This record gives sequence, C-alpha cells and structure tokens, in this order.
Amino acid sequence: MSLRWAESMRDKVHGLAESLGNLLVESFHYLALFAIGAVTAWAAVMAFLGMVDKGNVTVDDILLLFIYLELGAMVGIYFKTNHMPVRFLIYVAITALTRLLISDISHHHRPDMAVVYVSGAILLLALAILVVRFASSRFPAVQGDGHRHREQRHDGAAAETLD
Repeated sequence: MSLRWAESMRDKVHGLAESLGNLLVESFHYLALFAIGAVTAWAAVMAFLGMVDKGNVTVDDILLLFIYLELGAMVGIYFKTNHMPVRFLIYVAITALTRLLISDISHHHRPDMAVVYVSGAILLLALAILVVRFASSRFPAVQGDGHRHREQRHDGAAAETLD
C-alpha cells in the first residue's frame, strides 16, 4: 500500500508521454499533409504554365491535370477523414495508364501488343474499383467499439467508414 504514490506517478507519466506522443504524431501528420498538398498544387500549376508556354494543349496534358486533381482530392479526403481513399489511388493509376496509352499511340502511330497489355491493365484496375466499391457497401468498416461513422463520398453517396 505504500507504493500507491509510485503507481499514481507512473500513471501520470504514462498519460503525459501518451499525450506528448499523440501531439507529435498529429503535428507531423498535418505538416506532411500540407506539404503533399502544396507540392501537388505547385506541380499542377507548373504543368499548366508549361502548357501555356508551349502554346497548345494535348490530351496527355489534360490527363496529367486530372492526375493532379485526383491527388489533390486524395489529400483533401485524407485530411478530412483520416482515411486513405484506395479508390482514388486506383483512379490515378487508370488515368496514368490511359495517358500512357494515348501518348504511345499518338507518338508511334501504330498499335501493337503494348496497347493490349495497357488496356488489360486498365480493365483489371476498373474491376478492382468494382470489387472495392462492392466490398465497402456490402461489408462496411466497423470500429472496435461498434460505432459507424457516415461520411459523404466524393461521388455524393454516403459511405460508412471508421473514425
């Protein structure tokens, strides 16, 4: 019974360390999100200025801007919900492959087996989005305490996710 003060002190030190650790982790988290968002915006502006300087815009350029848009949306969604939207990563991959496909055909002017491979990869990614959407609607994420959090998805529908 004489060691109660030590146990109380240990609990206080543990609480202080946990609070300080959470503060540092969350500070780094927000700093990194702001940095990623700023770099994405900067890259998009530089790409746009390059298009203006070039004097014309190609489909490649427009798809590049869509990639930056999706990356910015991912940062925004992650900032608001603390959840990485996996579907957006797949959208970025599809857009990048589409950009590669269009660039390859427009520069080489001859379709070959690479077109079939890239098209197959785009189809597989589209199927992956279908699976992810089906799984998230059929099996919504549940927190450890059983609470669900409803959030507004990018496409306007409601989705249940973890806090």
